Amino acid sequence: MHETYSQIILPFASSPELFEQYTNASGGLRTGMLMEHLDSLAGSIAYKHMLGPSVETLGRVQERGFYIVTASVERLDMLAPLYPVRDIRLSGQVIYAGKSSMEVAVKMEALNPNRGEETLMLGRFSMVCRDTRTHKARPVNPLIIDTPEEEVLYKMGESSKNRRQYAALQALSRVPPSSDEAADLHATYLKYGQEDESLMGDTLLEKTMLMFPQERNVHQKVFGGYLMRLAHELGFANACFFMRSHVTFHSLDGMSFTQPVPIGSIPRLWSQILHTSPPGELPATVHVRVVAGVVNVQTGHEETTNDFRFTWAGDDGKSTPRIIVPKTCQESMLWLEGKRALEMGAQIRGNRIRALEGEQ
Repeated sequence: MHETYSQIILPFASSPELFEQYTNASGGLRTGMLMEHLDSLAGSIAYKHMLGPSVETLGRVQERGFYIVTASVERLDMLAPLYPVRDIRLSGQVIYAGKSSMEVAVKMEALNPNRGEETLMLGRFSMVCRDTRTHKARPVNPLIIDTPEEEVLYKMGESSKNRRQYAALQALSRVPPSSDEAADLHATYLKYGQEDESLMGDTLLEKTMLMFPQERNVHQKVFGGYLMRLAHELGFANACFFMRSHVTFHSLDGMSFTQPVPIGSIPRLWSQILHTSPPGELPATVHVRVVAGVVNVQTGHEETTNDFRFTWAGDDGKSTPRIIVPKTCQESMLWLEGKRALEMGAQIRGNRIRALEGEQ
Protein backbone atom coordinates (compact mmCIF):
# COMPACT_ATOMS: atom_id res chain seq x y z
CA MET A 1 0.00 0.00 0.00
CA HIS A 2 2.70 2.50 0.97
CA GLU A 3 4.32 2.19 -2.47
CA THR A 4 1.32 3.97 -4.03
CA TYR A 5 1.90 7.09 -1.94
CA SER A 6 2.51 10.25 -4.01
CA GLN A 7 2.68 13.93 -3.23
CA ILE A 8 2.92 17.33 -4.88
CA ILE A 9 4.34 20.45 -3.20
CA LEU A 10 2.92 23.81 -4.29
CA PRO A 11 5.24 26.51 -2.86
CA PHE A 12 2.78 29.40 -2.83
CA ALA A 13 4.42 31.24 0.08
CA SER A 14 7.90 31.11 -1.42
CA SER A 15 7.01 31.55 -5.10
CA PRO A 16 5.10 34.75 -5.96
CA GLU A 17 5.03 33.66 -9.61
CA LEU A 18 3.20 30.44 -8.74
CA PHE A 19 0.83 32.17 -6.34
CA GLU A 20 -0.09 34.66 -9.07
CA GLN A 21 -1.35 31.76 -11.23
CA TYR A 22 -3.68 30.54 -8.48
CA THR A 23 -4.80 33.73 -6.73
CA ASN A 24 -8.47 34.67 -6.65
CA ALA A 25 -10.15 38.07 -6.50
CA SER A 26 -9.98 38.09 -2.68
CA GLY A 27 -6.24 37.50 -2.56
CA GLY A 28 -6.56 33.84 -1.59
CA LEU A 29 -6.23 30.60 -3.53
CA ARG A 30 -8.62 29.28 -6.16
CA THR A 31 -10.12 26.18 -4.57
CA GLY A 32 -11.32 24.82 -7.89
CA MET A 33 -7.78 24.72 -9.28
CA LEU A 34 -6.57 22.81 -6.22
CA MET A 35 -9.42 20.32 -6.62
CA GLU A 36 -8.37 19.91 -10.25
CA HIS A 37 -4.89 18.95 -9.01
CA LEU A 38 -6.36 16.43 -6.55
CA ASP A 39 -8.23 14.68 -9.36
CA SER A 40 -5.04 14.49 -11.41
CA LEU A 41 -3.12 13.21 -8.40
CA ALA A 42 -5.71 10.49 -7.73
CA GLY A 43 -5.41 9.32 -11.33
CA SER A 44 -1.61 9.17 -11.21
CA ILE A 45 -1.76 7.23 -7.92
CA ALA A 46 -4.12 4.67 -9.46
CA TYR A 47 -1.78 4.23 -12.45
CA LYS A 48 1.15 3.91 -10.05
CA HIS A 49 -0.64 1.03 -8.33
CA MET A 50 -1.18 -0.73 -11.65
CA LEU A 51 2.25 -0.08 -13.17
CA GLY A 52 4.46 -0.23 -10.07
CA PRO A 53 6.39 2.52 -8.27
CA SER A 54 9.45 2.23 -10.56
CA VAL A 55 7.53 3.31 -13.71
CA GLU A 56 7.81 7.08 -14.13
CA THR A 57 5.91 7.63 -17.39
CA LEU A 58 2.63 6.17 -18.59
CA GLY A 59 3.45 6.01 -22.29
CA ARG A 60 0.75 5.09 -24.80
CA VAL A 61 -2.42 3.84 -23.14
CA GLN A 62 -3.15 1.46 -26.03
CA GLU A 63 0.17 -0.26 -25.47
CA ARG A 64 -0.57 -0.71 -21.77
CA GLY A 65 -3.82 -2.47 -22.55
CA PHE A 66 -5.83 -0.64 -19.90
CA TYR A 67 -6.88 2.82 -18.82
CA ILE A 68 -8.17 4.31 -15.57
CA VAL A 69 -10.96 6.83 -15.11
CA THR A 70 -12.55 8.58 -12.15
CA ALA A 71 -15.89 6.91 -11.46
CA SER A 72 -16.93 9.17 -8.59
CA VAL A 73 -15.79 11.32 -5.72
CA GLU A 74 -17.42 10.38 -2.45
CA ARG A 75 -16.46 13.56 -0.60
CA LEU A 76 -13.96 16.41 -0.43
CA ASP A 77 -14.29 18.20 2.91
CA MET A 78 -12.62 21.51 3.71
CA LEU A 79 -11.49 21.25 7.34
CA ALA A 80 -9.52 24.50 7.72
CA PRO A 81 -9.27 27.77 5.77
CA LEU A 82 -6.78 28.19 2.94
CA TYR A 83 -5.91 31.66 4.23
CA PRO A 84 -3.28 32.80 5.13
CA VAL A 85 -1.46 31.62 2.03
CA ARG A 86 1.19 29.00 2.80
CA ASP A 87 3.01 26.28 0.92
CA ILE A 88 0.64 23.38 0.29
CA ARG A 89 1.21 19.66 -0.03
CA LEU A 90 -1.22 17.45 -1.92
CA SER A 91 -0.82 13.75 -1.18
CA GLY A 92 -2.64 10.46 -1.43
CA GLN A 93 -2.47 6.70 -1.81
CA VAL A 94 -4.60 3.70 -2.73
CA ILE A 95 -6.27 2.40 0.43
CA TYR A 96 -8.52 -0.27 -1.05
CA ALA A 97 -8.55 -2.37 -4.22
CA GLY A 98 -11.56 -4.36 -5.38
CA LYS A 99 -11.95 -6.42 -8.54
CA SER A 100 -11.71 -3.55 -11.01
CA SER A 101 -11.86 -0.47 -8.79
CA MET A 102 -9.62 1.38 -6.36
CA GLU A 103 -10.32 3.77 -3.51
CA VAL A 104 -7.79 6.62 -3.39
CA ALA A 105 -7.60 8.79 -0.26
CA VAL A 106 -6.25 12.31 -0.80
CA LYS A 107 -5.16 15.03 1.59
CA MET A 108 -4.37 18.73 1.30
CA GLU A 109 -2.04 20.15 3.97
CA ALA A 110 -0.62 23.58 4.74
CA LEU A 111 3.09 23.55 5.59
CA ASN A 112 3.69 26.02 8.40
CA PRO A 113 7.41 26.63 9.10
CA ASN A 114 6.83 27.28 12.80
CA ARG A 115 3.67 25.30 13.61
CA GLY A 116 4.09 22.16 11.52
CA GLU A 117 1.48 20.72 9.17
CA GLU A 118 -2.23 21.53 9.15
CA THR A 119 -4.80 19.38 7.35
CA LEU A 120 -6.94 21.55 5.09
CA MET A 121 -8.93 19.03 3.09
CA LEU A 122 -9.61 15.29 3.04
CA GLY A 123 -11.31 13.30 0.32
CA ARG A 124 -11.79 9.99 -1.45
CA PHE A 125 -11.82 9.18 -5.16
CA SER A 126 -13.19 5.99 -6.69
CA MET A 127 -11.13 4.95 -9.73
CA VAL A 128 -12.05 2.16 -12.16
CA CYS A 129 -9.87 0.22 -14.60
CA ARG A 130 -11.05 -0.55 -18.14
CA ASP A 131 -9.68 -2.61 -21.02
CA THR A 132 -8.54 -0.41 -23.91
CA ARG A 133 -10.03 -2.74 -26.52
CA THR A 134 -13.35 -3.80 -25.02
CA HIS A 135 -13.81 -0.88 -22.58
CA LYS A 136 -15.09 -3.41 -20.06
CA ALA A 137 -13.94 -3.81 -16.48
CA ARG A 138 -10.37 -5.04 -16.10
CA PRO A 139 -8.98 -6.56 -12.89
CA VAL A 140 -6.67 -4.38 -10.80
CA ASN A 141 -3.64 -5.50 -8.85
CA PRO A 142 -4.31 -6.66 -5.27
CA LEU A 143 -3.23 -4.32 -2.51
CA ILE A 144 -0.42 -5.54 -0.26
CA ILE A 145 -0.91 -4.61 3.41
CA ASP A 146 2.25 -4.56 5.54
CA THR A 147 1.38 -2.75 8.78
CA PRO A 148 -1.51 -2.40 11.25
CA GLU A 149 -1.90 1.22 10.12
CA GLU A 150 -2.38 0.07 6.53
CA GLU A 151 -4.95 -2.47 7.73
CA VAL A 152 -6.93 0.38 9.28
CA LEU A 153 -6.75 2.35 6.03
CA TYR A 154 -7.83 -0.70 4.04
CA LYS A 155 -10.90 -1.15 6.25
CA MET A 156 -11.69 2.56 5.82
CA GLY A 157 -11.54 2.17 2.05
CA GLU A 158 -13.68 -0.97 2.14
CA SER A 159 -16.19 0.78 4.40
CA SER A 160 -16.27 3.74 2.03
CA LYS A 161 -17.12 1.49 -0.91
CA ASN A 162 -19.81 -0.38 1.05
CA ARG A 163 -21.30 2.89 2.30
CA ARG A 164 -21.48 4.22 -1.24
CA GLN A 165 -23.22 1.05 -2.44
CA TYR A 166 -25.71 1.24 0.44
CA ALA A 167 -26.41 4.90 -0.28
CA ALA A 168 -27.14 4.02 -3.92
CA LEU A 169 -29.69 1.44 -2.76
CA GLN A 170 -31.31 4.02 -0.45
CA ALA A 171 -31.37 6.78 -3.07
CA LEU A 172 -34.68 8.56 -3.54
CA SER A 173 -34.74 7.33 -7.13
CA ARG A 174 -35.18 3.81 -5.67
CA VAL A 175 -37.03 4.13 -2.36
CA PRO A 176 -39.50 6.70 -0.99
CA PRO A 177 -38.43 9.27 1.60
CA SER A 178 -38.79 8.51 5.29
CA SER A 179 -41.84 9.67 7.20
CA ASP A 180 -39.76 12.39 8.91
CA GLU A 181 -38.48 13.65 5.56
CA ALA A 182 -41.97 13.69 4.09
CA ALA A 183 -43.26 15.60 7.12
CA ASP A 184 -40.42 18.15 6.84
CA LEU A 185 -41.14 18.65 3.14
CA HIS A 186 -44.84 19.13 3.82
CA ALA A 187 -44.18 21.57 6.67
CA THR A 188 -41.91 23.65 4.41
CA TYR A 189 -44.60 23.78 1.76
CA LEU A 190 -47.26 24.87 4.26
CA LYS A 191 -45.03 27.57 5.75
CA TYR A 192 -43.31 28.95 2.67
CA GLY A 193 -45.09 27.54 -0.38
CA GLN A 194 -47.58 30.41 -0.62
CA GLU A 195 -45.13 33.17 0.24
CA ASP A 196 -42.65 35.12 -1.84
CA GLU A 197 -39.85 32.63 -1.38
CA SER A 198 -37.43 31.22 -3.92
CA LEU A 199 -38.75 28.48 -6.15
CA MET A 200 -36.05 25.95 -6.96
CA GLY A 201 -36.71 26.35 -10.67
CA ASP A 202 -35.92 30.07 -10.44
CA THR A 203 -32.35 29.47 -9.25
CA LEU A 204 -31.00 28.07 -12.51
CA LEU A 205 -27.66 29.43 -13.72
CA GLU A 206 -25.84 28.00 -16.72
CA LYS A 207 -22.89 28.39 -19.07
CA THR A 208 -21.94 26.83 -22.40
CA MET A 209 -18.33 26.29 -23.45
CA LEU A 210 -16.15 24.82 -26.18
CA MET A 211 -13.73 22.03 -25.28
CA PHE A 212 -10.24 22.50 -26.74
CA PRO A 213 -7.33 20.03 -27.01
CA GLN A 214 -5.35 21.89 -24.34
CA GLU A 215 -7.66 20.35 -21.71
CA ARG A 216 -7.34 16.73 -22.89
CA ASN A 217 -6.21 13.82 -20.73
CA VAL A 218 -4.19 10.74 -21.68
CA HIS A 219 -7.35 9.20 -23.17
CA GLN A 220 -7.79 12.18 -25.54
CA LYS A 221 -10.95 13.25 -23.70
CA VAL A 222 -11.59 16.33 -21.58
CA PHE A 223 -9.76 16.06 -18.26
CA GLY A 224 -12.27 15.36 -15.48
CA GLY A 225 -10.49 17.67 -13.04
CA TYR A 226 -10.99 20.55 -15.46
CA LEU A 227 -14.75 19.87 -15.51
CA MET A 228 -14.67 19.75 -11.72
CA ARG A 229 -13.11 23.21 -11.62
CA LEU A 230 -15.68 24.61 -14.07
CA ALA A 231 -18.51 23.12 -12.01
CA HIS A 232 -17.03 24.52 -8.79
CA GLU A 233 -16.80 28.02 -10.23
CA LEU A 234 -20.35 27.97 -11.63
CA GLY A 235 -21.71 26.62 -8.35
CA PHE A 236 -19.80 29.29 -6.42
CA ALA A 237 -21.33 32.03 -8.56
CA ASN A 238 -24.84 30.66 -8.06
CA ALA A 239 -24.31 30.35 -4.29
CA CYS A 240 -23.12 33.98 -4.14
CA PHE A 241 -26.15 35.18 -6.10
CA PHE A 242 -28.54 33.28 -3.85
CA MET A 243 -26.89 34.14 -0.52
CA ARG A 244 -26.34 37.75 -1.60
CA SER A 245 -22.83 37.62 -0.17
CA HIS A 246 -19.42 36.06 -0.70
CA VAL A 247 -19.39 32.37 0.26
CA THR A 248 -16.77 29.93 1.56
CA PHE A 249 -16.40 26.41 0.22
CA HIS A 250 -17.32 23.68 2.70
CA SER A 251 -17.45 20.45 0.72
CA LEU A 252 -17.87 18.56 -2.47
CA ASP A 253 -20.62 16.22 -1.27
CA GLY A 254 -20.51 13.91 -4.27
CA MET A 255 -19.59 13.71 -7.91
CA SER A 256 -20.37 11.10 -10.55
CA PHE A 257 -18.99 10.62 -14.06
CA THR A 258 -21.36 8.83 -16.44
CA GLN A 259 -19.48 9.27 -19.70
CA PRO A 260 -16.46 11.15 -21.08
CA VAL A 261 -16.60 14.57 -22.71
CA PRO A 262 -15.02 14.56 -26.19
CA ILE A 263 -12.58 17.23 -27.34
CA GLY A 264 -14.40 19.62 -29.66
CA SER A 265 -17.78 19.02 -28.05
CA ILE A 266 -20.06 21.75 -26.67
CA PRO A 267 -20.86 21.01 -23.03
CA ARG A 268 -23.57 22.87 -21.15
CA LEU A 269 -23.20 23.27 -17.39
CA TRP A 270 -26.20 24.31 -15.35
CA SER A 271 -26.47 24.96 -11.65
CA GLN A 272 -29.40 24.93 -9.24
CA ILE A 273 -29.88 25.61 -5.53
CA LEU A 274 -31.31 22.49 -3.88
CA HIS A 275 -31.44 23.29 -0.18
CA THR A 276 -30.43 25.79 2.50
CA SER A 277 -29.93 25.73 6.23
CA PRO A 278 -33.01 26.74 8.30
CA PRO A 279 -33.66 30.44 9.01
CA GLY A 280 -31.66 31.68 11.99
CA GLU A 281 -29.07 28.90 11.85
CA LEU A 282 -25.42 29.94 11.60
CA PRO A 283 -23.36 29.54 9.59
CA ALA A 284 -25.87 29.84 6.78
CA THR A 285 -25.19 27.04 4.29
CA VAL A 286 -26.44 26.35 0.79
CA HIS A 287 -26.34 23.10 -1.19
CA VAL A 288 -25.82 23.45 -4.93
CA ARG A 289 -26.13 20.99 -7.79
CA VAL A 290 -24.15 21.38 -11.02
CA VAL A 291 -24.87 19.13 -14.00
CA ALA A 292 -22.71 18.87 -17.11
CA GLY A 293 -24.07 17.60 -20.40
CA VAL A 294 -22.85 17.36 -23.99
CA VAL A 295 -25.11 18.81 -26.67
CA ASN A 296 -25.34 17.14 -30.08
CA VAL A 297 -25.20 20.04 -32.54
CA GLN A 298 -27.08 18.17 -35.29
CA THR A 299 -29.99 16.92 -33.19
CA GLY A 300 -29.97 19.27 -30.21
CA HIS A 301 -30.10 16.23 -27.93
CA GLU A 302 -28.20 16.56 -24.67
CA GLU A 303 -26.64 13.71 -22.66
CA THR A 304 -25.60 14.15 -19.03
CA THR A 305 -21.91 13.45 -18.38
CA ASN A 306 -21.37 14.63 -14.79
CA ASP A 307 -23.33 15.42 -11.66
CA PHE A 308 -21.69 17.52 -8.91
CA ARG A 309 -23.00 18.44 -5.45
CA PHE A 310 -21.39 21.27 -3.43
CA THR A 311 -21.95 23.04 -0.12
CA TRP A 312 -20.98 26.65 0.61
CA ALA A 313 -21.46 28.91 3.65
CA GLY A 314 -22.20 32.62 3.67
CA ASP A 315 -19.44 34.98 4.87
CA ASP A 316 -21.60 37.90 6.04
CA GLY A 317 -22.57 36.37 9.40
CA LYS A 318 -26.26 36.44 8.51
CA SER A 319 -28.73 33.58 8.31
CA THR A 320 -30.14 32.28 5.04
CA PRO A 321 -31.84 35.17 3.20
CA ARG A 322 -34.40 32.95 1.46
CA ILE A 323 -35.82 29.45 1.65
CA ILE A 324 -35.83 27.10 -1.33
CA VAL A 325 -39.28 25.71 -2.18
CA PRO A 326 -39.66 22.81 -4.64
CA LYS A 327 -42.55 22.94 -7.06
CA THR A 328 -42.59 19.48 -8.67
CA CYS A 329 -42.18 15.92 -7.43
CA GLN A 330 -38.72 15.71 -9.00
CA GLU A 331 -37.67 18.96 -7.33
CA SER A 332 -38.98 17.65 -4.02
CA MET A 333 -36.68 14.62 -4.26
CA LEU A 334 -33.74 16.92 -5.09
CA TRP A 335 -34.69 19.11 -2.13
CA LEU A 336 -34.52 16.08 0.17
CA GLU A 337 -31.18 15.02 -1.35
CA GLY A 338 -29.84 18.48 -0.54
CA LYS A 339 -31.19 18.21 2.99
CA ARG A 340 -29.40 14.89 3.49
CA ALA A 341 -26.15 16.35 2.16
CA LEU A 342 -26.25 19.37 4.48
CA GLU A 343 -26.94 17.15 7.48
CA MET A 344 -24.07 14.81 6.59
CA GLY A 345 -21.66 17.70 6.06
CA ALA A 346 -22.61 19.29 9.38
CA GLN A 347 -22.01 15.97 11.13
CA ILE A 348 -18.55 15.57 9.55
CA ARG A 349 -17.49 19.12 10.42
CA GLY A 350 -18.84 18.69 13.96
CA ASN A 351 -16.81 15.49 14.43
CA ARG A 352 -13.71 17.28 13.18
CA ILE A 353 -14.19 20.18 15.60
CA ARG A 354 -14.67 17.81 18.55
CA ALA A 355 -11.56 15.87 17.53
CA LEU A 356 -9.50 19.08 17.43
CA GLU A 357 -10.85 20.19 20.80
CA GLY A 358 -9.88 16.79 22.24
CA GLU A 359 -6.30 17.24 21.02
CA GLN A 360 -5.96 20.58 22.82
